[in-house]
Amino acid sequence: MSHVGLEHFLVVGAILFTLGIICVMTRRNAVAVLIGIELILNAAGLNLIAFSRYNNQLIDGSIFVLFIIVLAAAEAVVALALILALQRRLRTVDVDRTDTLKG
Repeated sequence: MSHVGLEHFLVVGAILFTLGIICVMTRRNAVAVLIGIELILNAAGLNLIAFSRYNNQLIDGSIFVLFIIVLAAAEAVVALALILALQRRLRTVDVDRTDTLKG
């Protein structure tokens, strides 16, 4: 078996981050944009765990990742509530049609 080093984790994190950025930049659906943001947050968490494992300080990285998970859950709740409100008002979740937020 080969050793899985820091570089492997960083490559996977970079791939996740790139996919998240592509998803955020190219999608029109608000739910797809939210999924892209989640991918970006997961890439950041993976990199934090990789660096903390590399420096033999696994607890520090785990605390930061726990904070990222809580942040992602709160962001998902707020974003889904906004998406539901937009769908009720505009009858679509297309982010191009949300140019005004006036009531």
